[in-house]
Amino acid sequence: MTTARTATPSTARAINDRLALDLLLSRGPLTATELRALTGLSRPTVADLLERLQHGGLVAIVGERGEQRRGPNARVYGLRADRAHLAGVDVRATGVTFTVADLTGRTLGGATLPVDPDDPAGPPPGFADQVLRTLLATAREAGADRLHTVAVGAPGLVHPATGQLRPTSLPPHWHGDLVAALRAGAADEVILENEVNLAGIAEHRLGAVTDRDTFVLLWLGHGTGAAVMLDGRLRRGASGGTGEIGFLPVPGTGALPNNLGCDGGFHGLTGSRAVCRLARAHGLPVGGGADDAQAAEAVVLAALDGGAAGAAFLDELADRVALGATAICVLLDPGCLVLGGEIGRAGGSALADRVAARLAALSPLPTEVRPSTTGGGAVLSGAVLTASDAVCRDLFGGP
Repeated sequence: MTTARTATPSTARAINDRLALDLLLSRGPLTATELRALTGLSRPTVADLLERLQHGGLVAIVGERGEQRRGPNARVYGLRADRAHLAGVDVRATGVTFTVADLTGRTLGGATLPVDPDDPAGPPPGFADQVLRTLLATAREAGADRLHTVAVGAPGLVHPATGQLRPTSLPPHWHGDLVAALRAGAADEVILENEVNLAGIAEHRLGAVTDRDTFVLLWLGHGTGAAVMLDGRLRRGASGGTGEIGFLPVPGTGALPNNLGCDGGFHGLTGSRAVCRLARAHGLPVGGGADDAQAAEAVVLAALDGGAAGAAFLDELADRVALGATAICVLLDPGCLVLGGEIGRAGGSALADRVAARLAALSPLPTEVRPSTTGGGAVLSGAVLTASDAVCRDLFGGP
């Protein structure tokens, strides 16, 4: 049971209101009796805060519920889901995907605007404005006159103080144009975050590590990166570079990374193109297509039932992953590593167990290895959660 802290009358009201709003957000509609049981607050206090929150337009009566007693049915109170609308945006080399949601995080609409990553010219002129128009049109169709907050996930370093995006290699040139367009007209607030960090937030809140506050998500996909969560806090570093493990020098690449690219680093062993090359070396068929992440995902899935060749491929892939994983573990001692991204997710427990065995041989620190469970929409889910948190801070008050 959660109990409100002793405070001045105005502060106590604010604390109690936030406590009730957080419960309505996390648990859904509740009766006054249920709120009293969950908060430990008195009957008059709960009655006062419900009246106050209804007057403020945050809470409404959404139905009635029969209780095991005589008398009228109990009123059920819920958040005003239409009080604010938000969006999450996932920016990749292959295009842009977004979701529009209400205050409770319920999806109201979305769209994907693809881009050919192999076209050196990139998307057609005006693509950023097209994304903005499509986002706003989707919001209007969902009944939103405006978007309160939009959270954007993109590859690169996002400076914690300035919020500016700095690429770690040579990204598609249109990413910066898109971020600028969204900041100019998408919402009252636009939050930019590294896409792997957003996936880590989703994994913590919805996925494989809801039971832990300290872990590292190792992202294995088109790019290679990590999200570091320590004591329930996402760590970004002085310049937003925490987790850029693709630049880690490792044996086996035949080169070193540099400040313009990470092909000579850990990324050169575990990025999607390297995984496809490894599969070919083991005689596994690799599908064509421009999206290397999808090709790598498909070949890892096929290797799970690929007999001796598939097992040998997974063994060598685990050897490679363990190099970067060991560096993470001996520096941070997170106790738990999650394998995410297209490759980590496809490998599932078969790859995770192999990496765990190699880690146990390389590091004295016990580390559990789990596969991601958030699915292919981890970045988008993390963006929606981040936008929702920002909306709640504004509307509910508090940290």
